[in-house]
Amino acid sequence: MMKSLQIFLFTFLLFGLPLVPLANAAQQGNPAELSPQDIATALKNHQKQLDTIKQQVSKADTDGQLNKLFIATQALAAATEKLSTDLQPAQEKLQAQLDVLGPQPEPGVMTETASVVQQRNALNNAKKQLDDAVKRSHALRTGATDLGQQITDLRRVAFKSQLALNTGSILSAQFWSPETDSQIEDLARLNDFKQQLQQTWDASWQDEWRYGTLGLLILAVTVWSLGRYLIEQVFAWFSIHYLPDGRLRRSFMALSTVLITLLTTALALNLLLYAFSRTQELSSQIKDFTDGFMLLGIFCALIAGLGRAYLSLSRPSWRLAQMDDAIATGMRFLTPLLAGLAMAFGVVELVNNVIGASLSSTVLGNGLATALMALILLAIPLRARRIRHDIEQQGVLLEKRSSIAGIAHIVILLAAIVILFSLLIGYVAFARFLTYQLIWVALVLLSFYFMVAFATDFCAAIFSPHTASGRALKKSLNVKDRHLEQLTIIFTAISKCSLLLLMIVALINGSFGTTTPSSLLQKIVAILNGEGLKSLNIVPGNLLNALICLVIGIYVLRVTQRWLSHELLPKTISDIGIRASLVTLFSNVGYVLLILITLATLGIQWNNLAWIVSALSVGIGFGLQEIVKNFISGLILLTERPVKVGDMIGISGVEGDVRRINVRATEIQLSDRSTMIVPNSQLISQNVRNATMGNAQGVVTIALTFPIDIDPEQVRNVLLSAYQEHEAILEAPTPYVRFSQLGPDGIILSVTGYVASPRMVGSTKSDLLFNILKLLRAERVDLSKPKEVVFMKQADHVINEEEQSS
Repeated sequence: MMKSLQIFLFTFLLFGLPLVPLANAAQQGNPAELSPQDIATALKNHQKQLDTIKQQVSKADTDGQLNKLFIATQALAAATEKLSTDLQPAQEKLQAQLDVLGPQPEPGVMTETASVVQQRNALNNAKKQLDDAVKRSHALRTGATDLGQQITDLRRVAFKSQLALNTGSILSAQFWSPETDSQIEDLARLNDFKQQLQQTWDASWQDEWRYGTLGLLILAVTVWSLGRYLIEQVFAWFSIHYLPDGRLRRSFMALSTVLITLLTTALALNLLLYAFSRTQELSSQIKDFTDGFMLLGIFCALIAGLGRAYLSLSRPSWRLAQMDDAIATGMRFLTPLLAGLAMAFGVVELVNNVIGASLSSTVLGNGLATALMALILLAIPLRARRIRHDIEQQGVLLEKRSSIAGIAHIVILLAAIVILFSLLIGYVAFARFLTYQLIWVALVLLSFYFMVAFATDFCAAIFSPHTASGRALKKSLNVKDRHLEQLTIIFTAISKCSLLLLMIVALINGSFGTTTPSSLLQKIVAILNGEGLKSLNIVPGNLLNALICLVIGIYVLRVTQRWLSHELLPKTISDIGIRASLVTLFSNVGYVLLILITLATLGIQWNNLAWIVSALSVGIGFGLQEIVKNFISGLILLTERPVKVGDMIGISGVEGDVRRINVRATEIQLSDRSTMIVPNSQLISQNVRNATMGNAQGVVTIALTFPIDIDPEQVRNVLLSAYQEHEAILEAPTPYVRFSQLGPDGIILSVTGYVASPRMVGSTKSDLLFNILKLLRAERVDLSKPKEVVFMKQADHVINEEEQSS
């Protein structure tokens, strides 16, 4: 029954369901209680295992044997690493005890008691033995890892040589007529294997086992057929009555169809295996055959299940893919036929591998299996195209086929043609590899399609404001509909990324019929454990702690920032610019410290980041120098404060108020309420006019041109009275009028007054102009008219006289 656990693991792994490994506490033991004899025995056993694997590698001649040896090296490496980890607390304990005793005193100093000396010597000897054991364990782990890499290289070389091997065309006589000697040997091996099967069969039908075997077989058939049908009906009833309307029902039922097919097939195969293995212990060949048969049955069930879920013939309205019913009906026999051929010829290939058949027999079986499966693959796009063509000829309007479906049909068609052509020219191994890889890629992509559809629909239903779960979340969390929509997007993205990781691992590290659930699970666990981050000393268990530290740190920084800007600083510092600078400095320093604390929580050793510092140095020298320059300039602005928040400055002909000084740039709000972003370095390197620095006052100056025949004193009094009457004009300094210029247009007089702030200049100047014009008209004093206006009037007068004379 252990094989059933692996099959269930494979099912969960392929469909992205969470797995929680159960540790056996009884087998782990307490590492602190390991005696020196136990440690020596464990190291001796590990060394013996490593030597045995090396001997078997030198004798292995098939990829299956090399794969098993590779798995053994991985297990040995994990065992030695665990041993080193278990010994580490004992090392630390001995070192702590030695630290308490301290170093041996120098000659001439007060001597120690004999018990202390004896205890120090005993601890030193124990620590030396423990250090030697750890070194040996590390050496064994390195040896196992290197051996695993060598096995991988051997498999790669053998795989390349197999693909490049030309065994003759399937149309040649050599392909259909294996060598006589090898054929006789293969028949002898096959007869021996048949005898073993017969013995197992006969033992299961003995009098004391007969009825149990019959019952198990009937139960297996019932589970695989009637049980699968009833479970699907129950799931369909559940989806109709308990799931919300929409796509979730369809995606849930499609995924359920695949899982039910897989689980019922796995249960039926386990019942079948138990029926014949409960009577006596299976031989090594029979055990290898049953293991491969179970895994092959799961793969074939996956083909059938995905085909049933994709076509959805029993419930056409719940079909996820855009496909006409006639096309789905016409394709209903292809996936079961492909699964049946894969099962049949997979069994033939499995028997050849178990009995160690000759190359000619293996090539014959592989060639026939590959040819038939390639024909089935070729028939899929051709059959679909033919059905569409017949329906269109009848005048029925079909749904447009999606671009992805069109690309898939083209890929399958081209791959089938390449496979058949490879068989014709004699590259049987390459054709077989391409066939099974095409099937594997199709299985993974279809599984990914169903899981992504279900994850998307599930998140949309959970966080929808129209469902019970969405309304409950909205009420309990007191959030709005847009927040639920954001949660839908976030959780959908997380689900898709996780499923994408599973798909990539399955595509890269998997193959049809040979990939075990444990291998894919180990690869995913290795990725999640951060094997590639070991050089940075990142411990995967600290990732959650680092994330929690980052979230809490950001929350504390923001809360403290609000407390500084709204409570503490307004009561202690009146200058808004100083308050903004302090808050910004606090935020910058706080975020830098938070990043350092987060990296320390991850366990990163800074001596391993030398290459990152070097790369940053080069990057700063070339592309990041402007960013760094603006960052340093921002710090200068916040500390030296030549420009602060609230100042009215002018730079590059633009004038406005400083609203915010950021890390890289400063925000300046202009008079039209728009915002100009100025890099901090420009405020340091360029000439900047600060109109409000040092509590500067605003100057309101108005220059007016009067005719030469006016009374200057009268005009002077009018201008001064207008300034003195305005409430914004300061009494000190007092306003004054100056005779600016005597020009061809008349007398130019300028009046100047001061206001409390430069921001008041514009509005005050406008009010003064209105009042001055009003007072001048009351005193019957006219302003000088520009020459252009005078010339225009004279020209109009001359034209009018000419028209009257004519």
